[in-house]
Amino acid sequence: MREYLHIQLADQKVERQTFTGEKIARGGRYFIARELVACGAARVEPLSRDNPLIFSVGPFAGTNFSNANRISVGCRSPLTGGIKEANAGGTFGFALGQLGLAGFTLNGAADDWSVMHISLKGEVSFSPADDLMGLSNFECAAKLHERFGKKVSLGICGPVGEYLGLLSGISFSDTDLRPSRLAARGGVGAVMGVKKVKAIVLDLNKMPKLHDRKKVIGAVKQYNALLEEDEIAQNMKTFGTALMADVQNYLGGLPVRNFTSGQLVDPDQEVMRMGGEFIREQNLERGGETAHACMPGCTIECSNVYVDSDGKEIASPVEYETIGLMGTNCGLTDPDEMARVNFVANDLGIDTIEVGAMIAVLMEVGQGAFGDVNFMLEVLEEIRKGSENGRLWAQGTARVGAHYGAARIPVIKQQAISAYDPRVIEGTGITMMMSAQGADHTAGNLPKLDCREMDAAEIVAASFEAQRVMAASDALGLCIFGRGATDSNSDFIVEAINSALGTDLPGSFYNDLGGETLHLEHEFNRAAGFSDADDELPAFFYEEPLPPMNRVARFHGEEINRFRE
Repeated sequence: MREYLHIQLADQKVERQTFTGEKIARGGRYFIARELVACGAARVEPLSRDNPLIFSVGPFAGTNFSNANRISVGCRSPLTGGIKEANAGGTFGFALGQLGLAGFTLNGAADDWSVMHISLKGEVSFSPADDLMGLSNFECAAKLHERFGKKVSLGICGPVGEYLGLLSGISFSDTDLRPSRLAARGGVGAVMGVKKVKAIVLDLNKMPKLHDRKKVIGAVKQYNALLEEDEIAQNMKTFGTALMADVQNYLGGLPVRNFTSGQLVDPDQEVMRMGGEFIREQNLERGGETAHACMPGCTIECSNVYVDSDGKEIASPVEYETIGLMGTNCGLTDPDEMARVNFVANDLGIDTIEVGAMIAVLMEVGQGAFGDVNFMLEVLEEIRKGSENGRLWAQGTARVGAHYGAARIPVIKQQAISAYDPRVIEGTGITMMMSAQGADHTAGNLPKLDCREMDAAEIVAASFEAQRVMAASDALGLCIFGRGATDSNSDFIVEAINSALGTDLPGSFYNDLGGETLHLEHEFNRAAGFSDADDELPAFFYEEPLPPMNRVARFHGEEINRFRE
């Protein structure tokens, strides 16, 4: 049994709902989609008090089940206008589970900025946030820990979210108390800003009650063994997500200088300094951490702690999407420079994909030069201050590109394309086109799929299968980097859920959950006014061959949607 909290911010009233059995299992991304469709959120103004902000976890939250403590945050996206579920690692989902909570919804808006605290007893209280306003996330977290101690997990609306900048996410504590795990995409931080909730503080407690604790502990051990046998998970542990930069550079699908090239260096001629292999070896030599768990219990440990030549921490984590968008896409070739801008973005609580794509557009229109890290830092400082330019730039790639009349604006549904050029990485490109979430690779990533001999129907089928299993993982609070173990052992996952909750769910539950989630999200976007035309790539992907592979995009939105299941 778990409680779900419906919190009315205007009068600080809390309605408690009891969840049992299958209702707990249908959490995360599924729950968000169902709730947003049911309440008609597709018709509310995204940056209004009427847009609900939902926090939801999966059935294993609060336990040490590896990579099963992610937190999902959802609302109508002010960036895309469609549905948005953004999820993150860290300790926030873990803390919710330990408090016996399935999640909560923030309804309406407070009159004054506040800090919301959920105590060990599940009591919800509010206190003024006056001393936190305008602070960067690391400063804010330090003050919150002074007030509430260290046995808590934080969710923070950063300074950009305060003024409703659409780059803003919601920042959560990692296992070392850094506020550096972001539900980053879609402007969810701006929605938290509308509600005038500066921070949410959760007390950490103990493992929640389970129907059959012994069987769940056995399943945890078995799942860890499956991960140890999975090559993808072990590569993640060794190199982190940064290894994907090497892969994409080799394939020619790496975003370079605003998606004008697919390769930073010839892989047969030079060391890829922005890649996972180089970064790992350099970080080891300097005394950094090459494996780091972002959430309790995770054995994949795909994160890292990146340090400078003196062994001093610059940023944690340094991930592939940031390397691709704030690094190579902005013309950077030095991972130290990329780590510096990475830290500033984390400190501001903004989406590194969106801000990297936006800065590259600024560079293309002549506001700055590709490779100029000082220009990037100046842009980030303007965004931090909320100056006239900063507030413009904080509205994201699509709006900034339109303002300056840019020729190349790499977005789908007004959200920046992540670090896979769709002219070469066609499977992921089609996922980003089809997904109701906007251009989001995590909706169904196929980064190595060779599509050259495949037609639209075949690629859509592969994409839809990836979308379905990733939607199921997101609904269950599972990190998608366990996909190699999870997807081929879905019966085992469902049985572990049954042991945890006392349910009798069939083996088909996992796939059905993913499919139902996608259906609800598509229903939401249609109600919000989206059509096949919104599933189109920007024109330059169809018109400009991408060197060195010299390919253009082959498929249009109307064509791929004919094959939608």
